[in-house]
Amino acid sequence: MNMHARPPIVLPEHPAFQTAAVRWVKHWNEHLFSFAIERPASFRFRAGEFVMIGLEGEGKPLMRAYSIASPTWSDELEFLSIKVENGPLTSRLQLIQPGDQIYLGKKPTGTLVADALLPGKRLFMLSTGTGLAPFLSVARDPDTYERFEQLVIVHSTRRVSDLAYHDELTAQLANDPLVADQALLQFHYIPTVTREPFRTSGRIGQLIENGWLFKAPVQGHPELNPETDRIMLCGSNAMIKDFAQMLEGHGFEEGSNANPGSFVLERAFVG
Repeated sequence: MNMHARPPIVLPEHPAFQTAAVRWVKHWNEHLFSFAIERPASFRFRAGEFVMIGLEGEGKPLMRAYSIASPTWSDELEFLSIKVENGPLTSRLQLIQPGDQIYLGKKPTGTLVADALLPGKRLFMLSTGTGLAPFLSVARDPDTYERFEQLVIVHSTRRVSDLAYHDELTAQLANDPLVADQALLQFHYIPTVTREPFRTSGRIGQLIENGWLFKAPVQGHPELNPETDRIMLCGSNAMIKDFAQMLEGHGFEEGSNANPGSFVLERAFVG
């Protein structure tokens, strides 16, 4: 028997949010963890969207926007989070255990969706840190493989241990029942680490400028082409700002749900 076991945390009902039970928690390292909650039967979302989740606060729930990492067909909602020592929410969220309840917003939203992009050949999903999360959903959505010939996730982190989902992505989503066969042919994963030795080092911008990003197995044009390439950005504010400027300088236009373009970015981001 676990001497440290505690009863599950049960939250009071709230008119604006649903409650959902935690199914599992995985700690990648001392400042990164994933967890999943039960998916309410009425909850619908598009791959790449985010939703508000949180815990009980002082007087009202403490909520933050989190991208949904699970595919749209899953019966659970998966999230990837940093641990901030003094963060109002993450300092507590990192302590959750299976059976605990968390609050879940009723309406997911976001711009990192295929509907906000014009048709194209290659989809580049560029991420730093926990910005990887929405791309885990996009890359496990069968519709994405119908829209694009190649899917490329580039994940940049400071340390090797920060490369969450590295093994699953390296295996080209081999255990994913709906996309495994297509992913073998169409999906490419490029991890890069900036502050420790690793087989690929350097920031994403450097990998684009020096052409590394376009070497095999990625096929086609040896640079970004606004006619046929589509790009999703999720990560730090600095990364998004720099890339948006760079892409617009190369002739890319930002898209939205109402007006699809050649690249999209997500500003509602934790981490």
